[in-house]
Amino acid sequence: MTTPSTPSTPPTPPARGRRRAPSRMGRAAGRAAALQRPRVLLALLLLLALTCVMLLDGYLRAEVGGDQRVRTGASASDVPDDVLDGGPILSFPGGRATTVSVPDKTIVLTFDDGPDPTWTPQVLEILDKYDVPGTFFLVGSMVSRHPGIVRDMVEQGNEVGVHTFTHVDLSYQSQARVTREIEQTQLALAGAAGITTTLFRAPYSSQTDAIDNYSWPVYESLGEDGYTSVFIDTDSDDWKRPGVSKIVQWATPEDGEGASVLFHDAGGERSQTIEALPKYIEKMKAKGYTFTTVSGAMADQQPTGAGSTGAGPVGEQGLQAAHHEATGATLYEGRALVAAVAVAEWTVPALSVGLLIVGVAVMGRFAMMLVLARRHHRQRNRRRFSWGPPVTGPVSVIVPAYNEKECIEATLRSLARSTHPIEIIVVDDGSTDGTAEIAESLGLPGVRVVRQANAGKPAALNNGVRHARYDIVVMMDGDTVFEPDTVRHLVQPFADPSVGAVAGNAKVGNRRTLIGAWQHIEYVMGFNLDRRMYDLLRCMPTIPGAIGAFRREAVLQVGGMSDDTLAEDTDITIALHRAGRRVVYEEHARAWTEAPGSLGQLWSQRYRWSYGTMQALWKHRRCLTDKGPSGRFGRVGMPLVVLFQVVTPVFAPLIDVFTVYSMVFVDFRAALLAWLAVLAVQLVCAAYAFRLDREKYRYLLMMPLQQLAYRQMMYLVLIHSCVTALTGGRLRWQKLKRTGEVGTPAGTG
Repeated sequence: MTTPSTPSTPPTPPARGRRRAPSRMGRAAGRAAALQRPRVLLALLLLLALTCVMLLDGYLRAEVGGDQRVRTGASASDVPDDVLDGGPILSFPGGRATTVSVPDKTIVLTFDDGPDPTWTPQVLEILDKYDVPGTFFLVGSMVSRHPGIVRDMVEQGNEVGVHTFTHVDLSYQSQARVTREIEQTQLALAGAAGITTTLFRAPYSSQTDAIDNYSWPVYESLGEDGYTSVFIDTDSDDWKRPGVSKIVQWATPEDGEGASVLFHDAGGERSQTIEALPKYIEKMKAKGYTFTTVSGAMADQQPTGAGSTGAGPVGEQGLQAAHHEATGATLYEGRALVAAVAVAEWTVPALSVGLLIVGVAVMGRFAMMLVLARRHHRQRNRRRFSWGPPVTGPVSVIVPAYNEKECIEATLRSLARSTHPIEIIVVDDGSTDGTAEIAESLGLPGVRVVRQANAGKPAALNNGVRHARYDIVVMMDGDTVFEPDTVRHLVQPFADPSVGAVAGNAKVGNRRTLIGAWQHIEYVMGFNLDRRMYDLLRCMPTIPGAIGAFRREAVLQVGGMSDDTLAEDTDITIALHRAGRRVVYEEHARAWTEAPGSLGQLWSQRYRWSYGTMQALWKHRRCLTDKGPSGRFGRVGMPLVVLFQVVTPVFAPLIDVFTVYSMVFVDFRAALLAWLAVLAVQLVCAAYAFRLDREKYRYLLMMPLQQLAYRQMMYLVLIHSCVTALTGGRLRWQKLKRTGEVGTPAGTG
């Protein structure tokens, strides 16, 4: 049995291989399951890897959790006065707080928030031109995204320091978060430039008077770990963009005094900084100032503050240079981080473009389906429409059956009520549960039972065609129930001599469960929109195994039903197109089928359909070059099926992952509205399909949950099928467990 699928989860049909007797089939199923597990795992790992890449990219963009808190006005009663009033360089030699001032006539140029791919290289160029060193306090996430800039920075002789990984106010963070912020930045520096650093500057704390009772423990803890915290004496306030002259003026210390000066090389538009920096350097050099790094200032100046001993210059107390060569695990972990970020930096933008294209294609498909479905419905239901003279001659109905004892009676009794003359051929494919005996015991008129050794559904159908007495053959599944008028409606298109096959309207009979309701939505949307569209375009890809009719000569012309693929119905449909036969859809020919009742059964069925469809498309790949009318499927149908039944669904899970990514890292409200807008479009399409098929709208209440749960499963099935196809896997027929609950036509409610 095969069916279509929703616009978001396109169809894919039945079966490669052959059904076996129970014992052999059980062993084969076990072997097949063992072979499939690694492919399932690989599919899930691929999706997990992509999710991790997107999470990494979101984390690098620094808005994790949206923590934008900045503490102001807190008490500093626990902070030593000598620290608050001391120099801008704070360290803890011997465990005691020590501050160092910048020597007179000396400038320590510091830059925050980089590296930035636009502004930092321009700053480095200016520093190199004037032979001036700088000390850059870098954000770890930016370091990992732009490692080459950091490498150039260090090679040029500049110093670097830690400015946290995500630029958060550490006074609000736990000790574990503080440690993580520092360690991740050090790893990024190790991966980018092969170094670590002992310099640190906290975000939002440029001067020592910003230290309060909440942040002081952070500085003490980092000091115990060997870090030197660097503050400033003068602030250019360039981030305010006050104008070049103001930036230069505000960055200039009192005459003769040394200063640690703050500029920014990132964090916003920095053109005024780039213009002001050379003017500032020239001005200070003209005043007799020299420029140095933080380490240079520490080596040349006496310590002051609570822990000062007056024992001499800090440099003589064993303070080492700020940079240390990264070695061992730190170096390799850092390189791994930078490599992972590089992957994320390429992957996410590429995904954004790809998903935009997919989104436009999906929306275009929705629009095309609605327009063509409306046209199809109006064309086929107007009073004057006719395929030609009514088809009244008897037809042969072929029912392939393998262990269908639960369903076969309901199937045959429904056929016996047909308003169109038929003969019924039950082809028992080696059943072991008494299916053939049940069919014979019913004593229904016109029923013939043909027995064969177990050979598979295609062989059973071909055997039925050979035994058929009439020119038109109807094929159905052994678990399907027809309405009395189904056959009559189904065969009317054969009044047109160009029609070689007709697809009927398969409907879910067991729709009372949640899974059944989801499949009901899928069937209605798939048949009533997809099939109408394909019908008008004359490129119907699949005649469902549950209900289809064929000219007997057309079936024989293409060699009968093939077992080359798991999707024998898609296979023969494409073959008929290539033979120049027209395939149409008859909406009024309804069949009620039993859909899988569990997630495991559903996965097995859809996996077989998806993989079988891929096999059929690959088998008929040469149709792309077919000429004339018989080449229409290759020119129109094949591209549409590949795009909307393989490519788009493969990318569809990424749309959901990207939506979650956008909600967490970009704009929750905008992402949620976009998701709801797509859901609304799908609801409109589904509602229109339900209207055309005269179904009850109440089932659409299940659709939001279907989008959140059921659809994801269908996407994973398709990804699993793609992995199987790419790895050259083979799949056997998988018999679904039936309950026989679809006993009589359920109506349309």
